[in-house]
Amino acid sequence: MRIPNAAKPFLVAQYRILVAALTLSMFGTGVWLIAVVFQVIDLGGGPVELSWVVLGSSLGLVAAVLFGGVVADRVPRRTILVAVESTRTAGAAVAATLSLTGNLELWHLVVIATVLGCADGFFYPAYSALLPSVLPDEFLLAANGVEGMLRPVIMQAAGPAVASAIIAVFSPGVAFAVVAASQALAVGGLVIMRHIPVEREPRDGHPVRSMLSDLGAGFVYMVRTPWLFGTLLYASVLVFLIMGPIEVLLPFAIRDVVGADDAAASYALALASFGIGGAVGSLIVASLRLPRRYLTIMVLLWGAGGAPLAIIGFAQQLWLIIAAMFIVGFSYSAASVVWGTLLQRRVPSAMLGRVSSLDFFVSLVFMPISMALAGPVGVAIGNAPVFLIAGLAPVALAVLTIVIFRMPKDELAHPLDQVPEPVERTE
Repeated sequence: MRIPNAAKPFLVAQYRILVAALTLSMFGTGVWLIAVVFQVIDLGGGPVELSWVVLGSSLGLVAAVLFGGVVADRVPRRTILVAVESTRTAGAAVAATLSLTGNLELWHLVVIATVLGCADGFFYPAYSALLPSVLPDEFLLAANGVEGMLRPVIMQAAGPAVASAIIAVFSPGVAFAVVAASQALAVGGLVIMRHIPVEREPRDGHPVRSMLSDLGAGFVYMVRTPWLFGTLLYASVLVFLIMGPIEVLLPFAIRDVVGADDAAASYALALASFGIGGAVGSLIVASLRLPRRYLTIMVLLWGAGGAPLAIIGFAQQLWLIIAAMFIVGFSYSAASVVWGTLLQRRVPSAMLGRVSSLDFFVSLVFMPISMALAGPVGVAIGNAPVFLIAGLAPVALAVLTIVIFRMPKDELAHPLDQVPEPVERTE
């Protein structure tokens, strides 16, 4: 029986353990996202109080992510993931204990969210750098597709759904306890994985200077690698152009179409369509081979795939907005799967943690700026022009990026589409 490409990573025992731990971690995160909202409400808080909790998480993430990349290139990645999941377990357990005993206050949630944000800053670089040590190169595309599919299904759908049910019957404190249990199981899975040493570069001098030197080396590598620098530069502009309209203006665009009474449900439907599109795009890419023109196709997927955003500000029917969000989600996730695989296959292992953290940092830095500007710009020129710019500008910029950074020449000089030999690896 021929095994589908998307299922081939599961032939590797260590990957099965890793993806089980990742699924449990995503589920716990999905439950936490809902539980913390209703806990703030139970404490008598509103949007301002919730914003403090979210701000704490974001600041912790931004503060840690670049150093998370440095650590991922120095310390065994599995060890980092165990520490991250242990921190998440402890944070959720503290929140559950304080909530269930009636001693939880808002500042407790802010502190816990900040600590969890810092932990998250170490997770992504370590996971991205660990995966190539667990799987052969020919399985990386499928594995990244599996992650791209799990994220909307587990973290954005299953986790929140279970959290809502638990809170409706019990309380946010019980939901926090479920988070702690899920993260503890993830720790157990990671602990039984075999130890994989990290490829260390020789280092001398004071530890702090050495870490700063490592961080600088990551920036130098990025700037001196045209395909990497060009893609990250384009991605930063893309995040700036699209995230504000999607996160801030989309609810109001939908309200203008369906009316205030149906706006909330319709907005949830649009977000679900975006997530389903992302899951489908990830699964399809995971089932295919990496394309010969991987850089060109990836950047064009990000650019042209967002073009449907241009119609949202002019749409008079909800189904057009839902269809547009599905296409955007599909295209962005498909391109992101290629991008993750590209990093893992072309960036040296000793540098992969730092480069992955730079990738994550780009999104973190420009996302809040985009959200802060979207509202005022939408008021000044109207929602329709903002969505038109968000949909069409990335297309032109994608073409310019491909040409300026000579991506067609680079991808032909570094082919990644060789047909893999049959693999029977199980450990």
